[in-house]
Amino acid sequence: MRKKVLLVLLFLIFITNIAMAAEGDIGQMNAKKYGIWTLIPPLVAIVLAFITKNVVISLFIGVFSGAFILGLNDYGIFGAFLQGFLNVINYMIGSLSDGWNAGIILQCLTIGGLIALISKMGGAKAIAEALAKRAKSPVSAQLITWILGLFIFFDDYANALIVGPIMRPVTDRMKISREKLAFIIDATAAPIAGIALISTWIGYEIGLLKDAYESIGQNVNTYGIFVSTIPYRFYNLLILAFIVATVIFMKEFGPMYKSEKRARITGKVLPDGAKPMLADAEGHLEPTEGIDLKVRNALVPILVLIFAAFAGFYYNGYTALSEDPAMINMIKNAPLSLDAIRETFGASDASIVLFQAALLGSIVALIMGVKQKIFTVSDGIDTFIHGLKSLLITGVILILAWSLSGVIKDLGTSKFLVSMLDDKMPQFLLPSLIFIFGAVISFATGTSYGTMGILMPLTIPLAFSISPDSNYMIMNAGAVLTGAIFGDHCSPISDTTILSSMGAACDHIDHVKTQLYYALTVGAITILFGYIPVGLGIPVYIVLPIALLAIVVTVFFFGKSVKEEDIKETSTL
Repeated sequence: MRKKVLLVLLFLIFITNIAMAAEGDIGQMNAKKYGIWTLIPPLVAIVLAFITKNVVISLFIGVFSGAFILGLNDYGIFGAFLQGFLNVINYMIGSLSDGWNAGIILQCLTIGGLIALISKMGGAKAIAEALAKRAKSPVSAQLITWILGLFIFFDDYANALIVGPIMRPVTDRMKISREKLAFIIDATAAPIAGIALISTWIGYEIGLLKDAYESIGQNVNTYGIFVSTIPYRFYNLLILAFIVATVIFMKEFGPMYKSEKRARITGKVLPDGAKPMLADAEGHLEPTEGIDLKVRNALVPILVLIFAAFAGFYYNGYTALSEDPAMINMIKNAPLSLDAIRETFGASDASIVLFQAALLGSIVALIMGVKQKIFTVSDGIDTFIHGLKSLLITGVILILAWSLSGVIKDLGTSKFLVSMLDDKMPQFLLPSLIFIFGAVISFATGTSYGTMGILMPLTIPLAFSISPDSNYMIMNAGAVLTGAIFGDHCSPISDTTILSSMGAACDHIDHVKTQLYYALTVGAITILFGYIPVGLGIPVYIVLPIALLAIVVTVFFFGKSVKEEDIKETSTL
């Protein structure tokens, strides 16, 4: 074993003396020079993520390992160690100094501040309570919980911590188990935030897509690419449909059936011996005590955000196209046509526009709160800053993910993978394999963001080498994004899984056990009825309805009725 380690060290020390086989760009040359060693950064990040369950540490060491290997070009092993550390800082600074990246981080942080202001004014709670009053049966109570989860599309954390506490008294009254409530909350948190056109997720996802496409020399409309991936985000869409199917048919299976049966018969929404998790102790999402809860305190800032974003996309894109006379004439002749909107939105800088829109929405929320005497200007700013802090970790992960992408690009990792796999990987299987691989990494790490950051820079170049068809690359990009959410949804260490247990006041282990059975079922349908068919070339507009039908059929034929009268009749037999 020691001899093998020594040989590896000697190889690393003298590797700089290996001659280049061919000339080309830095990535291409390093891919030929280092070969399989170019896989070290992503592998280190993945393996450490499994071991440490900490994506920040894993990404940092992954970036360092790549910087260390690159440092061997000019230094010995000890010099490369020091220079590698310095280069990690350079990669991070380079990532943050990029205008697009800075805009995305500002956008994410500002939306976090906006969410805090809306929550402090009681806007989200007001909407939730208005919907809760319409819950008259187990079916309506669950559907309203689902609708509320869709409405709070802008952030998965806010979803988990707002929906649960509001709907819990209602679902308890309707004899719905806490496990089912936690599942609905969890399945409408990350899955809807990940595909929402405006959310705390979109900036990160767009940033990854932009960087990945640039690595293959394509300067594309990344917002348009993001929108195009939505039909291929099978797990996100199917898990949302799965909830509706179980609610409408009032059927469950697996461990969830036992939980719902217990709740219906005994009225016990928690099993004996359960240890329910408590909601966020800080209560920073709780509204100020004694205020009147008004729906407009949420609707107005959010609508300002949405309309400002759409107007910003149009204006920013129009400005970007100002040097194209033909395009400008087309827009002037039909300013509200589909073509004009598509072109202007496509040419806009989404990171800056979303930041501007979120800032405007935050200012409106601050003014509303001060005018209603909910808080002073100083307290409102403190609340806004608290919201910023809640998403600081997102900024850290973003910077490290971009840094890892940069070091992978310099090493030529994607070029090496392409040379190894482009003739060996069956074209139709790649989306399914990417989905599975993303799920495994995300399950182990408990984070979607880190998984996306690791896989996206590798997936797009590999997909491009197998087939340069734009739809093929888009479906693989979708597989990365939805596979990461699938694994995160199953993971017991995921933030949203934990927060959903807190929001529902459910035993965390019970939530994981009941949810895992359903998530794996939807994941299997995603592969069999989603990615394999589209990989074989069947159009997504045919595949998606069939996959949705498979969800309905699965629930209808494999589920058992949880209607109170049916359960009691079964129990007496």
